[in-house]
Amino acid sequence: MKVSFYTLGCKVNQNETGALAQLFYENGFEVVTGAEQADVYVVNSCTVTAGGDKKSRQWLRRCKRENPGAVTVLTGCYPQAFPEEAAGVTEADVVTGASARAQLVADVEKFLRTGQRVVHIVPHTHTEQFEELPMERQAGHTRAFMKIEDGCDRHCAYCIIPTARGHVRSRSPESVLAELSALVKNGYREVVLSGINLCCYGTDNGSSLAEIVEKAAQVEGLQRIRLGSVEPDLLSEDTLRRLAKIEKLCCQFHLSLQSGCDTTLKRMNRLYTADEYRQRLAQMRSLFDRPVFTTDVIVGFPSETEEEFCESMAFVESMRFLKVHVFSYSRRAGTVAYSLPNQVSEQQKAERSRRMIAAAEKVRSDLICSEWTGRQEEVLLEQPVSSGYFSGYTKSYIPVVIKAPGRRSGEIVPCLLGEFDGTRCQATAL
Repeated sequence: MKVSFYTLGCKVNQNETGALAQLFYENGFEVVTGAEQADVYVVNSCTVTAGGDKKSRQWLRRCKRENPGAVTVLTGCYPQAFPEEAAGVTEADVVTGASARAQLVADVEKFLRTGQRVVHIVPHTHTEQFEELPMERQAGHTRAFMKIEDGCDRHCAYCIIPTARGHVRSRSPESVLAELSALVKNGYREVVLSGINLCCYGTDNGSSLAEIVEKAAQVEGLQRIRLGSVEPDLLSEDTLRRLAKIEKLCCQFHLSLQSGCDTTLKRMNRLYTADEYRQRLAQMRSLFDRPVFTTDVIVGFPSETEEEFCESMAFVESMRFLKVHVFSYSRRAGTVAYSLPNQVSEQQKAERSRRMIAAAEKVRSDLICSEWTGRQEEVLLEQPVSSGYFSGYTKSYIPVVIKAPGRRSGEIVPCLLGEFDGTRCQATAL
């Protein structure tokens, strides 16, 4: 039988989809992609916004309409956060949550055997352990994404993720290192360590983020280690000093911001001020060799005034981020912010989003042109774009297109960075 996946949301979701695909494969299913017809369709949902839930339902409806005899599956954060609502999505033959992922194949086989709809959503508990879903190969990727932590114990006013993901749970160091070794044997040279709240790795098993990165760096054949999103107030000075000594660690950090305005940060229940964020960046710039930073910013949070938005935008511009992911605030049932007064109109949110994106893109272009053009760097070859040409990223996550005839995707090659065209640097292999 053939199985196809549709994934919404973050890198953790993408990693879990890869692990589920391997699980289905090991149980005799053929994993297919794109428009190829399948017998089982699985949507791995994201529930950060109500729009994500809507996309999941639309995809399931289309699958049922176009493939009436196929099995449809709704899994992930949406059913976990809103079990009753998800159970009512009749287009799904099987409904499971973000926990007990290892049971998904058995749930599908149960439906195939009985024809009876399966709703199997296991609630999170405080004694729950990290669920092991190892993955030794990741189809279509030249860098490996490895989930090493799950859950979040914080409660930002806009976020439903603690409900969907449960409390902090860490993968054992032994399991992390075993999978890393397997990935290297399968040709991967770069790994991205990811989690729901990555900085909390090890708080429940006696390890720490710094320790697991130190151990990962000792895996022979692994050339690059990259971190997923990290929280500015959870990066201690000791952690940063230890990380700065690891040569294999890419000095590109996705440091979550959300707003550059203290008043907005307080309403969001973010546990730092803009000045404390600024100080953290300054500290990291003093410790690491030419670090670059990416971030997330929310515009149009309830009660955000024009003055507060402008304060946030000015702060974002001053930080000189390599990339800013801008999100218009999405009202989410089950969160504190859902019932806050003075909700910003959709028109205002869209207009502020456009302005923030334009400001961030100008900084990005200026930064790459002034500080990276003309430098010798190493690039991970990713997707072939034409004969002998590849797209890829440097260790500092500068996007490039490079002519490298005779090379293959997944290789890391030295290059000279040339002109930035607004999207990528034109690079020459050395």
